[in-house]
Amino acid sequence: MGSNLWKEEPQCLQWLDLKEPKSVVYVNFGSITVMTANQMVEFAWGLANSKKPFLWIIRPDLVRGDSAILPPEFIEETKDRCFMASWCPQEEVLNHNAVAGFLTHSGWNSTLESISSGVAMASWPFFAEQQTNCWFACNEWGIGIEIDNDVKREKVEKLVRELMEGRKGEEMRENAMEWKRKAEKAACLDGPSLLNLDRLINEVLLEGHE
Repeated sequence: MGSNLWKEEPQCLQWLDLKEPKSVVYVNFGSITVMTANQMVEFAWGLANSKKPFLWIIRPDLVRGDSAILPPEFIEETKDRCFMASWCPQEEVLNHNAVAGFLTHSGWNSTLESISSGVAMASWPFFAEQQTNCWFACNEWGIGIEIDNDVKREKVEKLVRELMEGRKGEEMRENAMEWKRKAEKAACLDGPSLLNLDRLINEVLLEGHE
């Protein structure tokens, strides 16, 4: 059951099928986060300069008060290792064998889907619960690194390289796979997730109707 606000473009999965295992950075800042045109350009060149293949989801309204337009030089530089779409089936993307890292806003849905897929994150939190999710991913769970709000291409490049090929990135990916196993165990038929849901229904929702 999907609940996407945007029409998915499944062609990105066909593009991922052509990539080497654990070689692609997936970039998606969610359905409501916005950025400035300058921040978008800095992210773009940081990704380009990392030399890593990337799948970037760019909503039509991603840039605050402006169109999401990237420099022609960036398009030319990355045309052989980049796929851009307005939306995608995120769970399928995160579970694809080609994806090794997730550049995210750290919204709760994306955080859960990343954990359930065993994918480490580079986080750029924007508002609401995103800063809290990012803090836990980076400091408690060992599966994330944070990008400063003042986005600079050099920092983006450095963190993407660390995420994909650095020692810390390797540790994060190992931790992410461990959290994936924990998530699978929690969601199984006798797991704590289902047991807690049953307890909520029985002790809170049904208690007054017996």
